[in-house]
Parts: sequence; structure tokens; C-alpha cells
Amino acid sequence: MIKMSHLAKRFGETTIFSGIDLTIEKGEIVVVIGPSGTGKSTLLRCLNFLETADDGQISIGDVTVDCPQAAKRDILALRRKTGFVFQNYALFAHLTARQNIAEGLITVKGWAKQDAYARAQQILDDIGLSDKGDHYPAALSGGQQQRVGIGRAMALEAELLLFDEPTSALDPEWVGEVLTLMQKLATRHQTMLVVTHEMQFAREVADRVIFMADGEFVEQGKPDQIFTNPQDPRLKKFLNKVGIREGSLHSTSQAV
Repeated sequence: MIKMSHLAKRFGETTIFSGIDLTIEKGEIVVVIGPSGTGKSTLLRCLNFLETADDGQISIGDVTVDCPQAAKRDILALRRKTGFVFQNYALFAHLTARQNIAEGLITVKGWAKQDAYARAQQILDDIGLSDKGDHYPAALSGGQQQRVGIGRAMALEAELLLFDEPTSALDPEWVGEVLTLMQKLATRHQTMLVVTHEMQFAREVADRVIFMADGEFVEQGKPDQIFTNPQDPRLKKFLNKVGIREGSLHSTSQAV
């Protein structure tokens, strides 16, 4: 189980979010939607201490961290429980696809290189890139790079995978292959917290959708409830902005 209690984040005098509470059950897929600039990505980054929350606690499995007082060992313990997929891939340019996937196994889990590379090749097979192991990121398409990024997160067998708008930097022709891989993970009951502007993906894959605006969780529920029967005026306005008519998910534009 993953639990966030009373999380708050400020940058100077500006409060990004406060009083965030969320529990995610094992195997649950939670998708966060909402306008740009409302704190969605910052929330994800706080969960594995790419940013440090100013208040609150985070629990993942048997690890609980008091955010403002977290020691280095606490942060490392929490990070071992998570895998992070960045919107801009964040691959090491000087490493091959196989090496990028193996790196965490070597540096975080202490695996021998031979074992880590063997596991990395298994993952490359799994994500449909069997023949790309020796390719450097510059030789891969955007969709292939992002799949390697997901493979890197998969390698750590984390309790929670965090996706920060994983398709936002992709050309349209590469979006489908990344979403297909995420759907594959969903069928394996991988626990995921996803920030995305892909409304159709949220509708089809999420167990729960959370609408975040003005630094707070405004409304949450099953996808059908959120997309066909929204209650809060801010959610209704957001759905209208992205071209989703109330009671339907047919849209002219699904990106924010």
C-alpha cells in the first residue's frame, strides 16, 4: 500500500499544494489529470524526493518517511520502492539501451554486470526492443527511448511506478506504442501513479481518476464517473476545454 498524508510543497512564498492525502492499493492504477501548473508533476517528484515536500509523510510498503525531516537513508529506502518515468526520457546519452536499463540494477541493487545485462535483455525483449540493446539513445526514436525509460523503471521491480506525462514529449506517431506498453503493465497489476493529458488512456486503463486543480484534489472517482458525470464546476470546465462533452469521451483535442 502507498499512502500520502498531509503533503505540502512551497516554492518561496508560493504554495504549490497543501493537505494532499492519498492512499493507493497494491495493483491500483491512479491517473491524475488537470490544468498545467496545478502541481501534478511536483507531487510526483515529491514522492521519490526529486523534490522535498515541506510537510507530510509518505509510506510505501514498510517504509515511512517524514518528509521535512528525512535523512539520506530514508530517502534512499523510499527511492528503492519507486521507479520514475520522465516526460523527456532522461536516458544516459553515453550508455546503450541495455546499459541504461541495467544501470539501476548495478548501482542501486548491487547486481553483477553480467546478471544486470542479462536481465536488461529480458526486458528489452518484453518491451519489443530485442534488437536495440546496443543502440545509443540518439539512434532511437522518441517512442523507443521512452520505452527504454519504462524498461529501466521495470528493471527495479518497484512497488510503485511514477509516470510524469510520459507521452508529452513524443511526436504523435510514437504515442501509441508507449501507451500500449503501459497498458501491458496494467494487465500485470503493476501499481502506477500516472500524470497524463491522454484522456482516452485515463478512461480505458485507470482504476481511479483524480482531477487536480489549484493545488488540491478537487474530485476523484471511477473513470466513467469523472468523464461522464463530473460534479465540480472546475472539472466540467477542464473537460470542456479539452473538448470532452459531458457524458462522452469523444473529443476534438485531448491534450492540455
